Amino acid sequence: MILAYLVLVWLLIAPGCYTFRTADKKAIAGFREKGVLLKTATVSVEDHPLHYAQTGDDHLPTLVFIHGTPGSWTAFSDYLADSLLQLRYRLISIDRPGFGYSRFGAAINLRQQSQLLGPLIARFRNGESLYLVGHSLGGPLVLQLALDFPELATGLVLISGSIDPAAEKPERWRYVLDYSPLKCFLPGAFKPSNRELIYLKTDLKKLEPQLNEIRLPIWFIHGRSDTWVPPVNVEFGLKKLSNTPSIDTLWLEGGHFIPWTAFPAIRDKLLQLPIR
Repeated sequence: MILAYLVLVWLLIAPGCYTFRTADKKAIAGFREKGVLLKTATVSVEDHPLHYAQTGDDHLPTLVFIHGTPGSWTAFSDYLADSLLQLRYRLISIDRPGFGYSRFGAAINLRQQSQLLGPLIARFRNGESLYLVGHSLGGPLVLQLALDFPELATGLVLISGSIDPAAEKPERWRYVLDYSPLKCFLPGAFKPSNRELIYLKTDLKKLEPQLNEIRLPIWFIHGRSDTWVPPVNVEFGLKKLSNTPSIDTLWLEGGHFIPWTAFPAIRDKLLQLPIR
């Protein structure tokens, strides 16, 4: 009886747990306390809501941050609030489809995400440089965006990017979770995350033979001890991205969470990106 009660309680509260999102009013107030003006917006692309947050001057070069899984735009809050980055860039962080306030819970594959995000990011072009910065699953997504929209960005920055299909573990248990009643027990953003990680196994295989078509400068930033997305992903990128004009690699001490544990080093690398 007690077990049944606990299961019922968990089923009721699970959807609201671990959503990894912050209401706009609360986020804006938090940035205001730091003396930073945060703007948020939700626009519709093909009837799909896409939510993002922004700091910095609209006339500056732009960094567009794309979070991993699970997550939301708030993964890059420290970057949007940084005074040095704001002096050089307009900073934009997007809720990927299925996360944050971009139709939360409805996971879609990389190509579908790219087709939605491309038109949104195109709105941010202002004649200055525009870089796509993707962490973890955001890494292959910026590559997909570069393939689908070759004129969209000036360059790509992959932080702990998961791009090597051979490095992906089979993880059969994900299919069990997704295609059985057990899915109901997944809290918040872990439900769409589980689904898109299933998609990723196939997405990366489709992406691989197209990588030599990308002709943008690329920066890899990776943790030497990353066990979630091992360093072999960088080796794969150096081999497959054979037609890029330049590739730069920054190795950092740390694991998969270097966007937060190695913030100063990553910020300094972003400040060094060439702008026109």
